Amino acid sequence: MTFLTVWAVVRAGGLESGSFLTQLMTVTPYGAALALLLAAALVRRNRPAAVVALVASLVMAAAVAPRAFPAGEPATGGTPYKVLAVNLFGRADPRTVVDLVRELRPDVFAATELTTRQVAALDAAGLDELMPHRVLQDEHDAAGSGLYGRHPLTELPGLFTPVGHNMPAAAMTLPGGRRVEVVAVHPNPPLGRMVDGWNRAMESFPAPGGDAIRILAGDFNASLDHRAMRDLLGRGYADAAHQAGAGLTPTWPNGRGLPPFITIDHILVDERAGVSSFDVLDVPGTDHRGVFAELRLPS
Repeated sequence: MTFLTVWAVVRAGGLESGSFLTQLMTVTPYGAALALLLAAALVRRNRPAAVVALVASLVMAAAVAPRAFPAGEPATGGTPYKVLAVNLFGRADPRTVVDLVRELRPDVFAATELTTRQVAALDAAGLDELMPHRVLQDEHDAAGSGLYGRHPLTELPGLFTPVGHNMPAAAMTLPGGRRVEVVAVHPNPPLGRMVDGWNRAMESFPAPGGDAIRILAGDFNASLDHRAMRDLLGRGYADAAHQAGAGLTPTWPNGRGLPPFITIDHILVDERAGVSSFDVLDVPGTDHRGVFAELRLPS
């Protein structure tokens, strides 16, 4: 009982610190359900304890439940712009990835855990023809990342200072003249001593501003129940999944015997843009699900 109460207080106040509490926030939706079940079990035997459990459940539910509903009507006006982000895990099936690109026709594809071997495999499967423009920082391990574009990309090495894995940033100018800036996001997870670096990474991401529409896409190793993520959103971003009513759809782990149960892959969109649709995609070979959003950019 005490644990659930503390959990609710920490979530409501954004009080998490250290690795354990930071990781605990990721499963807050399940904490709300657990507290509700406990309240139901105690209602006849210990009514005061049942009330405490119910309050804890309501506090956590109030934080997570809105994500299951669209934040507004799907955006229809403006310039369409599609974003695909997949943590490739260094071994995602390249044909499936290329088939998704062919079907969805994203304007930009943010690839994390992009290995040098996988760059070659994706091009052999046809990605070089579909998305010939790229800013790649591939590696031989999970540190690699890259941006693929349907239109020319210009690297932005000074946009921010990455903390964690490689996180390339690039600008794209659309045929109509609209400029978009995209970051492939992949901080280290907040495990053990890496939690401080994760917090610094979340603080380092650039806020929207200026004439360009800015998009952060990838594996944040963070959910909307983390204070660091909410602080980032508060600087001028909207979570595309939340906007579309899919903010509780889990993205990790996938293909590991258990169904995905936490939501750590996101597309954060400059609040000046709208979200038309959002989808979560299964990709064989990786332990993450991909995320895809169709946006509407202001003209």
